[in-house]
Formats: sequence, structure tokens, C-alpha cells
Amino acid sequence: KESSAASDVYKRQSLNSMIFAQSTKLKVSESPEFKDLEKAKTILAIYTNKKNNTAVLRTSKKNFMFDLFDENLNKIHNQIIKSTKKEKYIGHVAYNDIIDFITVFSPKKKERVIYCHTLNLVSKSYKKTKLFGATVEKNQALFSGSNKRETNVAISPNGQYLVIATDNIKKNANAYKVHVYNTNTFELKYTKDYQKHTDKYYEPNDLAIDDQATVYVLGKLFKKGKKQKKDGEANYQFTLSKVDKTSNKDLKINLGDDLHIQSIVINNSNNDIKLLGFYSTTKVGRIKGGCSFLVNPNTMAVIKSQTTELPKQVYEDLFGYRKAIKKKKKGKELKSFYVDYVLLDSNGNTYILAEEFYITQVYVSSGMNGGGYMQTTYHYDDILIMKFDNNGKLDWSRSVFKKAQSPSYNAFIKNDELHVLLNSGKTLNEKKDGRTKVSKGWFESSALYDFTYNNSGEVTHNKIQNNKGNTYYLPYYGTFENNTFLMMSSGRKKRQFMKLE
Repeated sequence: KESSAASDVYKRQSLNSMIFAQSTKLKVSESPEFKDLEKAKTILAIYTNKKNNTAVLRTSKKNFMFDLFDENLNKIHNQIIKSTKKEKYIGHVAYNDIIDFITVFSPKKKERVIYCHTLNLVSKSYKKTKLFGATVEKNQALFSGSNKRETNVAISPNGQYLVIATDNIKKNANAYKVHVYNTNTFELKYTKDYQKHTDKYYEPNDLAIDDQATVYVLGKLFKKGKKQKKDGEANYQFTLSKVDKTSNKDLKINLGDDLHIQSIVINNSNNDIKLLGFYSTTKVGRIKGGCSFLVNPNTMAVIKSQTTELPKQVYEDLFGYRKAIKKKKKGKELKSFYVDYVLLDSNGNTYILAEEFYITQVYVSSGMNGGGYMQTTYHYDDILIMKFDNNGKLDWSRSVFKKAQSPSYNAFIKNDELHVLLNSGKTLNEKKDGRTKVSKGWFESSALYDFTYNNSGEVTHNKIQNNKGNTYYLPYYGTFENNTFLMMSSGRKKRQFMKLE
């Protein structure tokens, strides 16, 4: 990049004149700056349609904010959507020229109202639709805890059907429900309970809906109580529920006596359903390797199941080549990894990326009269990458040795290569044992990197920019549409986009 002064000149020019020669294979460009009408730091959604119009949905303390940008990323529309502390964002879907985002409003202690907010990128219109109301008992949550995969809302591949999954936990019975809507009219196609039990709890793990409006919910059916473990063993069984207008059917995934699975996800492609995830042979929450289950959606039977141990390369990436052999030989299992992204390439191969997440607390003394407080630290550390071929077999697996205290990375596939974007220290820490550590020292400036993995899992570490003196971008909130990755910068008053093509 040019000097800071020259960069300021560039920022006033159009997008197309701002192409930088970088070490990454991707073409890098930045948009003109734009100002926020009000502070809205939290990014909920970024979506680009086929005409390359980009919509950004954010939230502040009192409002939702909708911004629309043209193909050169100049702001062409802004809308403030009034809200209250009693209305919370649940999830969103994006399709054709539409973003639908779902909120739950709690006017009273036991009353819940579900709304769909529709944003049209072409007409610049906004519409709020009441979908349904519900009553909860004892201030129970209507929606299960969300994660990056948004297990509460899903859209069919053809964009015609929207499904919303809710909990319906009562005093004497537990039930879970789906509402399926036509996205054009928001006519309710059907609503149906599934996983109804008097003494058992259920936790959704993933949600999908097909073009025939059939819903698939993957989750954990607990044997007793709500705890993940009982006497060191898994206290649940994975169950795939198939729900349609007239019936529902459950498939219990038989893991065997020596197999433990913390998390699996749905990959609904072609005429079969693949369930992909991690397994352990010691205890819940550990990872020994990758597993896959091929399910026939018509018969709801497992056609084939496979397990593959983590290759030595994963241990080399995390622990170095000196320790990798010993840890692999001893059957060292990883722990505390949670699935973030499931990506599909043009050959039907599936990539699963998971990040190590855990929380620590330490007591900090204030030094006055023996007082102090507990300090909580969130750890977003190593990344685990697994590539499954189109038959469900683990092709290769790698990892990224990383330390961070906030969500920091994103991933996409372009030209059948996997790109992992993240901010790290200005210089990657190349250790003597062969590891590359991704972290930032206290007084070190940062840089934006593109880790590129080819078909065989070989990686190149490409620097996009040094962040010092340049705009700081947030890969975690980015999105990949139309073969282009787009992310927004941080900042309170002025914002900017970076485009990777």
C-alpha cells in the first residue's frame, strides 16, 4: 500500500480504481468511506444479490439499521427500524433479493410474539409481519441457544420455504415445534410438534428444510436430565427427525459402545443426507477423528457410516513435529472444539471448520481491604479443518495454531481452494518446531492474512495488508457471495468495505 497520505487520496476515488497488488492470489479492493447515522457496532448480516447490491443489517441498543450499497459499494439507502429492549434478534435467511430476519418480542413475562422483518434489496422496501404468538411457562426460553450455524431458522434451497424451530417446554411435558411458511406470502404451510416427551429433554444441533418443505432437525435426546455427561459417559443419543405436514419420523444414530460424538451437522445434497462431525473414543467433548453417516431420507436409515482418525499433520500444526509423533502414538484427543463453518466445493467435497472455545476465570485482588473480583476471559483459539470427499471419507485434516479473545476468522472456498481469513500479529511467529503461531503480542501491530489450502491440504500464508495506518477489517462478520468475499471495517463513525475477488 501507499503511504497514509496517499491512501487518503485513494479513499476518495471510486472502487474500481483501488486495486492493490498483494501477496495473496485474490484481487483486493476497498470501497469509499461512509458515515453511520447512528452507532450500530454489531453486524447481524451482510448479503450481496446477483446484481451485486449489498445489504448490511446491524443492531444498536434501540434500533436495527439497514444499509444498502450499489455495485461500487456506495451507500444508496438507509433505514432505521425501531425496536426495544424487549425485542431480540433470533436469526436470518437471505435469498434472491431478500433478507428475512426473525425477532422475538416479549411484551409480558409469559407472552412471546414472533416477527419476520423483510428487506428488499431491489425495491428498497421494508415490511414487518407477525408470524405467530406463544406462551411460555416459568420464563422459559422459546428458542434454544444459538450458535454460528443458527439452529432456529432455515431456508429451502429454492428460497420458497422458511422454517422456524422453537422449544415448547411445559411443566409436565417437553415438546419441540416447527413452523413452515411460504416466503412469498408468509402463509403458514404447516406447524408440527416433534420430539414430544414427558421426562426427556432435547437439544437441537442443526436444522435444514428441502424444496418440498420437509424439515430435518438433528439433535441430542438426553437419557436423563439435561447434563451432557453422566458418570463420564454421554448422557444423550443423536437423533435425526424428519418432519412434514402429515407425519414425523425419528432416526436414532447408533454410535456404538465406544464412540462419543459432541457435535455433528447436516449436509443436505443430492438425494441423500450426510451427517458429518467429530468423534472420540474416550469421552464427550474430545476429538479423535472425523465421522460421517450417509442417510437415505426416504427410508430414514443409515446407509453407511465411516470414522477416520486425525492425521499426524494436525498434531504437527498444533504441537510441532517433535511432539506430534508421541501425541499421535498415545492417541491424544483434542477438546473444546465447536463447528463454525460447513463448506462445499464444486466436486462435492465438504469442509468442516471448528474453533477451540473455552472460558477461564481468575480472581483479581483490588488491594484494598482484601477485596477483589472475578475476571472472565473468553478464549477463541486453535482452528481444526477437515475435508471429507463426496463419499464421506476424510480426505485430509489440518489445524491452525491460534490464540485470540474474540471471534476472529472466516472461511470460504474459491476455485476449489479453501481460504481462511484472520487478523494476526504483523509477522507470523514461525517456531523452531515447524509450527506457525497466529497471535498478536501486547505491543505488536496487526496484519490481515489469507491462509490458502489447496486440494491436497498444502497451505500458503499470504499477507493481505499491514493494519497499522490502514483500515482495520473484521473477517468474522464477512460473507461470500457471487464468488466474492466482502467484509466491513471496525469503527464508530466511519466505515469501509474490503472486497476479495
